[in-house]
Parts: sequence; structure tokens; C-alpha cells
Amino acid sequence: MTELTKMKLAEARDALRKGDVTSVELTEACLSAIEGADALGAFVHKTPEIALEQAKAADARIKAGDAPSMCGLPIGVKDLFCTKGVASQASSAILEGFKPEYESTVTSQLFDAGAVMLGKLNMDEFAMGSSSENSCYGPAVNPWKRSGDDTPLTPGGSSGGSASAVAADLCLAATGTDTGGSIRQPAAFTGITGIKPTYGRCSRWGIIAYASSLDQAGPMTKDVRDAAIMLQAMCGHDPKDSTSADLPVPDFEAMLTGDIRGKTIGIPKEYRVEGMPEEISKLWDEGAKMLADAGAKVVEISLPHTKYALPAYYVIAPAEASSNLARYDGVRYGHRAKLAQGEGINDMYEKTRAEGFGLEVQRRIMVGTYVLSAGFYDAYYNRARKVRTLIKKDFEDAFAAGVDAILAPATPSSAFGIGEMKTADPVQMYLQDVFTVTLNLAGLPGVAVPTGLDSKGLPLGLQLIGRPWEEGDLLNTAYALEQAAGFVAKPAKWW
Repeated sequence: MTELTKMKLAEARDALRKGDVTSVELTEACLSAIEGADALGAFVHKTPEIALEQAKAADARIKAGDAPSMCGLPIGVKDLFCTKGVASQASSAILEGFKPEYESTVTSQLFDAGAVMLGKLNMDEFAMGSSSENSCYGPAVNPWKRSGDDTPLTPGGSSGGSASAVAADLCLAATGTDTGGSIRQPAAFTGITGIKPTYGRCSRWGIIAYASSLDQAGPMTKDVRDAAIMLQAMCGHDPKDSTSADLPVPDFEAMLTGDIRGKTIGIPKEYRVEGMPEEISKLWDEGAKMLADAGAKVVEISLPHTKYALPAYYVIAPAEASSNLARYDGVRYGHRAKLAQGEGINDMYEKTRAEGFGLEVQRRIMVGTYVLSAGFYDAYYNRARKVRTLIKKDFEDAFAAGVDAILAPATPSSAFGIGEMKTADPVQMYLQDVFTVTLNLAGLPGVAVPTGLDSKGLPLGLQLIGRPWEEGDLLNTAYALEQAAGFVAKPAKWW
């Protein structure tokens, strides 16, 4: 049974259509794997009844010859997606007991395509973090371990539960969201593939908001082909989301030829940051050589405003978060603090938010409220918005000069130990986003591909950044990189 959970989406899809396996068998194998993997802290709300019901319906569709792309394939859903009648908490105590009466557009589309939901996945509270330690359920744990070291490692964040579950073969794929790198960084930390599509390609309706101008959903899968299959099912115009793009969705899988001859790949010199580990730098150079050997032209490019991306991001994202999270006040849903005799509504707001929000969320709300306040709006928020425009123009200039994709590291290190970054200085954790936030600020698509192991035996990933709306071309370049890298390593089971 465990062999079934190791299947990729593409091979499971083919096996289901041939009748070699049923969705019920595949789903039962995954549910069994999940039951034995509580040490990973990946699944926080298990939904076996829903999964088996959906699997039976998928088997009937396959038998009737009506089998869409994801039909019968068991996946996990990040706890940020609202799922009808199922706890959807964004890993926050303030949403304790919240079970939506509606379904997010992305999960609706996946279910329409026949996907099977195994349960909800752990994450950083409200998607704020790079380690999945900021969770009311406790941390998610990376299935990988350092050679000769039993220290539990972070799977990255905020989509750490998704990354851990896919890497450990608890599900065939999972949904993630990416506001500043939250799909790509955990994918790199766990040796899987993750793509953040162009802003507006996937609907945000029914996804609990962190920073509305940055948030974007995407798939986390075992390889590039699977990412193409799942992304196609997740994309599409949604009239319920005013930022959703009314553009046709191409057949991403059909575009995977691996032929990148004549393509131009940019290497941004500004990404060679001070203190970059030698292993990351070496992997980056090797990745560039792999793409050159595949027929691409590799050129150095300049993205001059890169150094301002992290500070701009950590002004804009908290500002939007402070506005979005104002709705959690204990009045309509979720946690409500108990009041003493004589206490009023202001006491209820204060106590509820103090009890319900974790420390990192409180920190970002305070930062966001500060930068939006009357005396500092122009000094911080407006200036950050101007910097964002300049960062976007850097990419536009590079693409206008003929660059088809940009190659960069996905993370400044391999996975670190749980608790190792919990210093008095939160900026150390924020630096994890140094290579990823630029894409979110510019609204561009980016994909992380596992390309090697470090000296401790942990996976390392590279990311490719593409032109807006050209996810198919980007995935094809990623496919060429994946084939050249030949990454097949898996974590040794210890959980």
C-alpha cells in the first residue's frame, strides 16, 4: 500500500484510467500513511469520510469515461483555503471552530476536476512566517534529517505542512499559497516542486487573506509535470475576485517538451548576496551550466532595485495584513474572549485579539498599523509602493531586452532546525525571503525545482522567474532543468 502513495499525479492518473488501481485504494493508502505520520505535524484536520466519498464518486466518473485531469487523485489542502463544513483556521487560535458555509474557488475547481481532499495542512499562522513554527497546532516538521543528526528541521513556511506532506508521500500533491515565497521556499527545503503563478492567474476568493496585493495560490507537487497538471485545474477567471485575470488557461502539460534551445536565461548579479553559502553559489552556477548545455543562452543581467525588495515587502505586506486582520474581533465568528463583570466591547476586542493572535501576527499587525498611521504613511507606505514600481520595472526591462526566464537560488540556505531561528531579532527569519519576495512585488510567476543536496544531505533548490502569464513556457524551462539535474533523492523514513 505504501508504494501507492509514492506515485506522482501523472502516473496515478494513468494507472486510474487503465484500471490498475482505484481512487478508493489510492485514497485509503494515503489515509493510512497520514495516520502513521503525526510526528510530522503536517495534517491538522483529517477528512477521511469526505476523502472516501469523493474517491467513490471519482471511480464512478472514471468508469463512465468522464475523467478530468485530477479525477481520483488524493491531495492535501493548506489550512488557508476555506473548505465548506471543514475547519479552516489559517493555523490561528482566533479562528477556532470556524467552519465556512462556502468553498474557495480554487478548491471548488479542484473538486470539479475530480480531486480528493485528504485533509487540511499545517502552516504559519495567517501565512506569516518562513518556518511553519507560528502555528496554533504546533510546528510542521520536515521529513528530511541532516546526515548523522536527529535535530528536527523546519519544512519552511508558510506552506510547510503542504511541503512536508508531499515530500513524505502522505498525499500526491497539495495546495499552497505564496505571499513572499511561501510556496517556493518550503518546496526547496523539502526537495519538491512548487510554482507561484502570475498574480491574478488563480482566484483568491475563499482564501483567507494575508496581503491581498501579494497573495497567490499554487500547487506543490513531486515534479514539474505534476505542477503543470495541478496548476491547470487551479487556474481560471473568477468573477467573484476583482483581481482575477480573464485570460484563457493553456494546456500547461502539453507545453512540456524540454526543448529550450534559443531561450535566453538571465542571471541577476544582485542576487549574489554577501554571505551566500558556497554550496548555494555552486549549485546556481551548475544550474546555469545545465540550462546552457540544454541549448539556452545564459547572460548576466541587472535588477538594480533588488536590495530594496525586502524592506519594501516588510512595509507593504504588514500594512495590508493590519487592514485584512481587523475583521477578527470576536463578534461574528471564531474565538471570543471571556469578559469580567463590567467589561465592555473595547475590552472584548483587546482580549480576543491578544488571546487569538500569535506573537508574529501581532508584530506584523503593529508594524502595519504604524506604517499606515497619519504621520508615517508617506514616509513608509507610499515610499515602499514607489520602490515596488521600480522593482517591477527592473523585470520589465530585462524581459524587454530579450530574457525569457531568470535563474536564481530559491533560498539562502538548506532547511534549518526548528527553534534555531527563533532569535530576539526577527529580521534573521525575514532574510529567508531575500530571493523570493521580488516576484510577489512584481506579480511574476516563479517555480522552485530541487536540483541537489548539500553536504549534510539536505535538498537545495533553484528558482526560475518567468514573464507574466507565461507559466507554460516557465514550466518547460523548469522541466529542462529538472531533467538535467536528475534529482531523485527522498528522505529516509523516521516518523
